Amino acid sequence: MSANRFARAARPLSRSLTVLNKSPCTAGQQRFAASSSRPAAAGNGQQPRIASTWSLSGVLAIAVAASVLGWGASELRHRGFPGAVLLDSAFPTPRYASMREMEQALEEIRQEIGNDDIISTDPDDLHAHGYSEWSSSNPEGLPVAVAYPRSTEQVSIIARICHKYRVPIIPYSGGSSLEGNFSAPYGGISVDFAFMDKIVQFNKDDMDVVVQPSIGWQDLNDQLAKMGSGLFFPIDPGPSAKIGGMIGTNCSGTNAVKYGTMKDWVINLTVVLADGTVIKTRRRPRKSSAGYNLNGLFVGSEGTLGLVTEATLKLTVIPEEFSVAVVTFPSIRNAASAAAEVMQTGIPVAAMEIMDEVQMKVVNMGGATAPRVWKEMPTLFFKFSGTKASVKENIDLVQKITRGHNGSNFEFAKDAREQKLLWSARKESLWSMLALRKEGEEVWSTDVAVPFSRLADIIEVSKKEMDDLGLFASILGHIGDGNFHESIIYNRQDKSERDKVETCVKNMVKRALEMEGTCTGEHSIGWGKKESLLWEVGQDTLGVMRAIKLALDPKWIMNPGKIFDR
Repeated sequence: MSANRFARAARPLSRSLTVLNKSPCTAGQQRFAASSSRPAAAGNGQQPRIASTWSLSGVLAIAVAASVLGWGASELRHRGFPGAVLLDSAFPTPRYASMREMEQALEEIRQEIGNDDIISTDPDDLHAHGYSEWSSSNPEGLPVAVAYPRSTEQVSIIARICHKYRVPIIPYSGGSSLEGNFSAPYGGISVDFAFMDKIVQFNKDDMDVVVQPSIGWQDLNDQLAKMGSGLFFPIDPGPSAKIGGMIGTNCSGTNAVKYGTMKDWVINLTVVLADGTVIKTRRRPRKSSAGYNLNGLFVGSEGTLGLVTEATLKLTVIPEEFSVAVVTFPSIRNAASAAAEVMQTGIPVAAMEIMDEVQMKVVNMGGATAPRVWKEMPTLFFKFSGTKASVKENIDLVQKITRGHNGSNFEFAKDAREQKLLWSARKESLWSMLALRKEGEEVWSTDVAVPFSRLADIIEVSKKEMDDLGLFASILGHIGDGNFHESIIYNRQDKSERDKVETCVKNMVKRALEMEGTCTGEHSIGWGKKESLLWEVGQDTLGVMRAIKLALDPKWIMNPGKIFDR
């Protein structure tokens, strides 16, 4: 450990509490470039911060104090105070490890694994694993420690010891989730899979690959390309997303129109359960009817049922031809109606994204795609793939539909460089929004999904409400599968502004549910949408989910506080 690292780990109590509980909007925060705000992608050569030695009792006192403060704040919310997200108060919060028990658990983990670097209690490390500046939800509280396992066996040891002492376990891979999915409201250990980022086995003839949870989807595809495999993994959420988190949230991305969501590409999983038991959900054939579909249980469970340490994923053939195009519209309704007709006509586009005029302006202001300057109008982005003949035919059909909805300026990429440029506006959207924040401001980004026939209605009404409330907000999303996002810049310290944002988001969710939609298309529930889940499925369905949770995790230590409360 370096001298300055040790100094950070051994700060006085008052100073460290300030660090651990610092506001997400620190004084002096300035506008910054979008690239500097991104989470580090896997395989970029950066190593996680690990304190190889530390003053255990001192740092634990600080971290546990922060966790207790977070637990208290959580309890106030759960007991009906402002900001409550209570679903069912009949179940008391489980009893978790005391400070002494936490010390014992950490010491046992270090001794049994035999690696001093397995555990970090560095305050900066704890903050990075309990708070996210791009998440719409950040409950108070931080993990007490961060564990960095290197294998399934080590994860099993960590889980077994945590189970023994009732220590909460929070999985962490890319850290790019938006609903407080990796927050630590009850303290505990954040299990960071940073060192588990490898391809374990590549089966070219079977078109599948076995990977560890912290490999990024982009890194996976880069490695497949270097092998000359002719195959790729098609699920493409945010650039920094990693396979473990993608499984946990059942994410999708821009390619979902053609390739579906994460659940459609998982063949089997290796999972460490709450007590350290290691299971395999299935074998390697793509088709099986052997017993319960455990893949469907763990995909989308956000680490509340177990920790995924390996995944066997399907791959598919890289298409012969690609083309990218953008087209602008006079109104958001025109754009949404055109998108719905494309889907209703059955044209097999590879991807179809929408961005309103505010988001197009944000991209221009952020400068992430400079020197390109975009028309600040509602815009659809199309990706076509397949054979040369099929791509040409699909483009002709889409052009005809967009013209019928007053679409204009249909622009095609001439080569691979222009394809990347045209598509970049959509991929840079969130980072462009983050780059525009002023001191004290945050971005609330959340999503819903509805049936195709209601897309134009919900987008038009939601956009009008944001404008009427005077919010600086944009609409964008994977419109090809009925999924769209609201991104709103606001000042969390301004109660009236915060109330407007919360009203807007709640109304969007309720509107989606009234249209037979869902409260979350791809961000999952996390900490932030527990109340919305209750509205969507009702208490009886939540009761079934709780029964499953209690069967696999009776001590309620696996990512507690996410999806629903005990």
